[in-house]
Amino acid sequence: MAKNSAAVLYGPYDLRIEEWPMPEINDNEVLIEISCVGICGSDLKLYSTGECGTVSIAGDPIVVGHEGAGTVVQVGSSVTNLRVGDRVAIEPTQPCRGCEYCKRGRYNLCAEPRYCSTRECHGNITKYYKHVADFCHKIPDNVSMEEGAAVQPLAIAIHACRRAGVTLGARVLVQGAGPVGVLCALTARAMGAAKIMITDVVQSRLDTAREMVADYTLLTSKMADEDVVGAVVDALGDNPDITIDACGFGDAQRVALMVTKTGGTVMIVGIGARSVELPLTAAMLREVDVRGAYRLLNSYPIALAALESGAIDLKKFITHHYPMEQAKEAFEYAKSGDAMKIIIHMK
Repeated sequence: MAKNSAAVLYGPYDLRIEEWPMPEINDNEVLIEISCVGICGSDLKLYSTGECGTVSIAGDPIVVGHEGAGTVVQVGSSVTNLRVGDRVAIEPTQPCRGCEYCKRGRYNLCAEPRYCSTRECHGNITKYYKHVADFCHKIPDNVSMEEGAAVQPLAIAIHACRRAGVTLGARVLVQGAGPVGVLCALTARAMGAAKIMITDVVQSRLDTAREMVADYTLLTSKMADEDVVGAVVDALGDNPDITIDACGFGDAQRVALMVTKTGGTVMIVGIGARSVELPLTAAMLREVDVRGAYRLLNSYPIALAALESGAIDLKKFITHHYPMEQAKEAFEYAKSGDAMKIIIHMK
């Protein structure tokens, strides 16, 4: 009988590879032999601090990881959409389906979402993992398993860009050249954005963003807010129609409200501090919309279709690979900020 093992986080920096119980599936679930899992920024916050947003391990060890892809090895008796042998990308939520948000079709806001890598639901840096079948999506034949794992952050970017209303000809500013920021820029380009600028405080990330997608980049370290606004407007030729905050820092959010075009949209994607001081009154007087994008919503099929068609290419986005046994080393390297997307392989 096959044995299972997992990457279990006990507290800040305390990540251990250990034996883990083999999952037993229900009628509506599938058992997946995990091939690979990406490291997300929220995983890194959990690893570094023991909490991320409203999630806290608080003495309860959890299996980390929620960017998984693998092969179905067992199906429940009521599953009709998948068969043994199917390669799947795992949408990392199992919503209740009964709350008012689920009934409205906004399952990302579910009151009891059972999202992977939280206290309610373990993550998938594990050799075997079970999940509800209808939140497992078949990976197209021309898409690799690694790209299938990277669909999760791409789906987040797609949800953010759709909520932001990116359209043909839009000028878009993305704050933060990390994985989600770059994916938001790639998505905005695929949706028709005419000019894209990315800002960050790390030059190496900006260099990668420029190589992959950005028309303009700006290193904002040691710059005053007003100087950042001026530099962005000069580069884009006008104020951005849409600003996407993909870093979650208060200074970036202040600049977003200042620089976005009158009547434009600020989209908050990055998870930052619980409270931030912002110039809301000035933004309100210019009818700048401030919206949030939480996790993802109905964007996995779109992301997979974009990869299958070539509308979005993630090959350069995936930069580093580690075996499961070196998961702690992978997390430590992710902290450096030098990697765009790290993939952990189960075998």
